[in-house]
Order: sequence, then C-alpha cells, then structure tokens
Amino acid sequence: MKTFLFSIFLLLVTITAINFSGYRINTTKSIPIGLYKEVNSYPQINDYVIFCPPDNSIFQEAKIRNYIGIGLCSGNYGYLMKKIVAVTGDYVTISEKGVFINNKYLPLSTPLKTDSKGRELPVININKVLNDSDVLLMSDISNTSFDARYYGTIDKKHIRSVIKPIFILGEKNSD
Repeated sequence: MKTFLFSIFLLLVTITAINFSGYRINTTKSIPIGLYKEVNSYPQINDYVIFCPPDNSIFQEAKIRNYIGIGLCSGNYGYLMKKIVAVTGDYVTISEKGVFINNKYLPLSTPLKTDSKGRELPVININKVLNDSDVLLMSDISNTSFDARYYGTIDKKHIRSVIKPIFILGEKNSD
C-alpha cells in the first residue's frame, strides 16, 4: 500500500512540475492527444491555445456537467485547449447546420442536440463578422467536443497562451 501511495504522490509531483514548466498534457478529444509547450507568441489562425472560460451560465453548466474541470481560472474553471479557426474579419455563422467560416462549412461542426448522457446542449445562433477582440475556438478533430458551437465566440483576453505540440500520440515521425 505504501508503494502505491508513493507512486501516486510521485505522479502528482511529476504532473505539477510539468505544468509549472509551461508544458501541458492534453487527454481530451478537443485537440490531438499529446504533450504541448506554452510559447510566447501572439495567437493566430490555426494556433492551438489554452484559455480560461468566461464566467457565464453556459460555462457554469458545463462545469456542473464535468465538461470542464475545476482549476485556476476565475470561477474555479480549468483551462480549455482549442484551435483558433476564425479571427478578425472572418464571417462566422453558427446554426443547427453547423459552423461556417466565410460561408465554408467547418467539418465535424454540426452541433449535437444532446450530450452522451442525453442532456440537452446549448443552442447558439450567430451570424457576424468577428471584431478585433473575437476569436472562434473549435475542435477540428472531434464532433463531440464542447466548443464554440455551444458557447459562441470568445474574447481574446481569455486566451492564456499559444501552445505548440511537442509529442502527439499516434503521430509518426517523418525520419
């Protein structure tokens, strides 16, 4: 039993050390599973980012439903990782048909009506050109991710940093 507890303790210390050194481990379906490093870079289209959700009713419900963990963000939210798919000047439509950027359908973006437990998901309808503070954060690898199709655009001020992949699970080296 002592060996097991020590192993758990060692694992927690390792994860904490990785976190404080700017590395992030993603285990969700929102972006590719793997190890990422926070970088000092201005967020651009197609970047992966880590962000703190705004404290509003949609994210409060998401936390209750365990779509978002407890963490260090305001409102005790955990960080979320997504990809920037639309920025200033892009025309974004979100409807029951999916997410469209400049009138082009984003694959895997059709909103689900319910989650895996049968609970209704938020319905968002947006038709707008993004302003200087807006970004659209989505998963482009999963149709079940909790992303902009359920909460809309996010103000850039909520982005903590750009994250770059270091090691992606299942990705083969080109060597």
